[in-house]
Amino acid sequence: MAEYKRLHRTLVHQGKITTTYTDRMLLPNGREADWDFIGHHGAAAMVAENEEGKILMVTQYRNALERYTLEIPAGGINPEENMMDAAIREVEEETGYQVENVRHLIDIYTTVAFCNEKIGIYCGKATKKENQHLDEDEFVEVHAYDLPELLDMIQKGKIQDSKTIAGILSYYNFMEKKK
Repeated sequence: MAEYKRLHRTLVHQGKITTTYTDRMLLPNGREADWDFIGHHGAAAMVAENEEGKILMVTQYRNALERYTLEIPAGGINPEENMMDAAIREVEEETGYQVENVRHLIDIYTTVAFCNEKIGIYCGKATKKENQHLDEDEFVEVHAYDLPELLDMIQKGKIQDSKTIAGILSYYNFMEKKK
């Protein structure tokens, strides 16, 4: 394989959840190029099945798309927190459900061309315990769907979020193997 070498990294912007850099790269042909790089601390998500066998989903506004999206509960990893604990915490905060019997489904890198964001996706059984505990800037609606409904929404393009698609399809595969 051809070799690439980062010559230096320049900080462009330090944000709340990402850090943007310009990397000066030495290419295999000897030329140099500037590449954008977005650093991310990672995130976690959960396919949580409630007592009725439905999957908990959240609707929230996403600024990058300028619209609401339907997603599995997810969020960033706090310092000193592992991915599974973050996934459990996010379900509790966003939905008010407590999750047990948690299993790892899949890890994904969301946008490998320019970002190192890694999301660990888990599944578990959810029981309603309390109200949501949202951040000041979060406004989240909770919904519950049957797995076939979600698969249909993915196929029809109604669900476009990559972590949600990966999570639902991985969960479907997990459930099929259990049969």
